[in-house]
Amino acid sequence: MGKNSEVLEGVLEEFGHLAAIPRKSGHEQAVSDFLKKYLTDAGFTVVQDAHNNIIADAPASAGYEDAPRTILQCHMDMVCVAKEGVSYDPLHDPIKLHRTEKYLEAVGTSLGSDDGSGVAEGIYILKHAKDHGPLRLIATTDEEVNMTGAIGLDAKYLRDAKYLINCDSENYDELTVGSAGSVNLDFYRKVSFEAPTASKAWKLTVRGLIGGHSGERIGDGRGNAIRTLALAIRGIQKNGAVELASFHGGKAHNAIPNLASAVFATDQQEKDLQAVLQEEKARFMRIYGDVDPDIEFVLEQAAMPEKVLKAGDMERLLSLLTTLHTGVFAMSTVIPGLVETSANLAVVTMDGDTVGVKYFPRSASDDKLDEILLAAETMGRLTGFTLKPGTKSPGWKENKNSRLAKLMPAIFKEQTGKEMKVETIHAGLECGWHFQKNPELDMVSIGVTTIDIHSPNEKLILDTVEPQVHLILETLKRIAKGQ
Repeated sequence: MGKNSEVLEGVLEEFGHLAAIPRKSGHEQAVSDFLKKYLTDAGFTVVQDAHNNIIADAPASAGYEDAPRTILQCHMDMVCVAKEGVSYDPLHDPIKLHRTEKYLEAVGTSLGSDDGSGVAEGIYILKHAKDHGPLRLIATTDEEVNMTGAIGLDAKYLRDAKYLINCDSENYDELTVGSAGSVNLDFYRKVSFEAPTASKAWKLTVRGLIGGHSGERIGDGRGNAIRTLALAIRGIQKNGAVELASFHGGKAHNAIPNLASAVFATDQQEKDLQAVLQEEKARFMRIYGDVDPDIEFVLEQAAMPEKVLKAGDMERLLSLLTTLHTGVFAMSTVIPGLVETSANLAVVTMDGDTVGVKYFPRSASDDKLDEILLAAETMGRLTGFTLKPGTKSPGWKENKNSRLAKLMPAIFKEQTGKEMKVETIHAGLECGWHFQKNPELDMVSIGVTTIDIHSPNEKLILDTVEPQVHLILETLKRIAKGQ
């Protein structure tokens, strides 16, 4: 396999270092410390800032000292989810890798190719690039949740560069030149409990859904386990009283929830409950069956809980979960097939006397995000929930004069014989924050091809790694030579 395998094996070696270190979003101290030491030992000038971002500089190759600086940018954190029944502690357990001839995947968990592959490629290129100008690798933290690394990154690390290649996209033959803005909307409410009065308790689980990235896959029409479970409980309520003891679902704000469960007490008979669930499944299949056919409603008898939500609190929670819009709001009127505005009903938690709901809208229009925020505030008031908005991430507008947007597809065509798609995406990228700090940056985003990110089915397609590396290396060379 010669040179081809050398590139792949080199990148996978770097990826293996990252997979061994737990790096859930918001818990990146260990991986940041590793990268600081590892890159310093490799001979690069490294800064670890107050947000645990890593900024590593490599000097220009001899003769190209006057070339403009190029930044390779990625994020070190990952979405940590596991298959049902898999024992996995994302704060302490490493990712167990499994490699086949075609894929790299994880055993029972998400892989973390988003964006471990970007970090691994960046390190490999930093070590092996030739004929390049000043080169900088920036690996940020907390991209998957709050983008606090990108938000807190000192603008000076962006203002002395002319080009930035973000390595956080998911298809090797696509070049992203714009992305959507977003905002985290967290609802919470203090609730009260009382002793149950019903005769039996049940655990109802909705499982088997595909889930996936709430930006890239939201337009596929996939089901949402949280919404589906709430609707099922509403269906059961039509036949008699229900006392809700717990409700949990979802793993991350930017992952479509594929699993949710609730414990409730009722005097209804099992056959009547099952009849309702059969109706709910049939309704679900009529709506989502073409794309999400493997849903299961699993009903099991449970131990009687010591306490259940008071009726008013249960009604407020179910009202919020069944009223918040989840899925596509609007399609782009400019780019055919592109989702313009969407929202993901992402996570429900019950912790002590507090119920929390995470809701995550995205839009290419900041004004539409403002509209959704206003609607969420209204819904919070109507249901008695307090809304805590996060920092709104700005969108990244397409630069029609981008040199990279012209250069890189041309190189890709030369190297592979294939056309490279140039697009704007319905997903959040840190480029929005970089653009805000330096509007003069010529930016694009690329990435190896990864399937089902943010899910336990995540897979990296191995034969997309080498073309990606060669594309970046040749781009750096032509920038240095002014071509």
